[in-house]
Amino acid sequence: MIVEVLAVVVVALVALLHLYILVLEMFLWRTPRARAAFGTTPEFAEATATLAANQGLYNGFLAAGLIWSLIAGGDLGHAVALFFMACVLVAGVYGGLTASRRILFVQAAPAAVGIVLLLLA
Repeated sequence: MIVEVLAVVVVALVALLHLYILVLEMFLWRTPRARAAFGTTPEFAEATATLAANQGLYNGFLAAGLIWSLIAGGDLGHAVALFFMACVLVAGVYGGLTASRRILFVQAAPAAVGIVLLLLA
């Protein structure tokens, strides 16, 4: 029972994280807050705003899938959560290897913990 609750909590937290990333990338990309989070300059942020918005949209899709899993519940919700957490893990590993190692800890590690909890639940 406790593992199931922890799994739901981690899935919800990862969904919230990806909603936050959506907001940063789609709407706040040029702000000091987003530039600090992603380590960019004002010039880079301006030149890449459209690309960042596209990335934000994809993060929103990840969040939507995780929220769907929480709403669906049961076996369907469990399967959907596993799928979307795996997507987050793959994206996090790829980002960690190609963009910033920090992504491994911020994105991939929580997804890995969530997958383990979901498998144990």
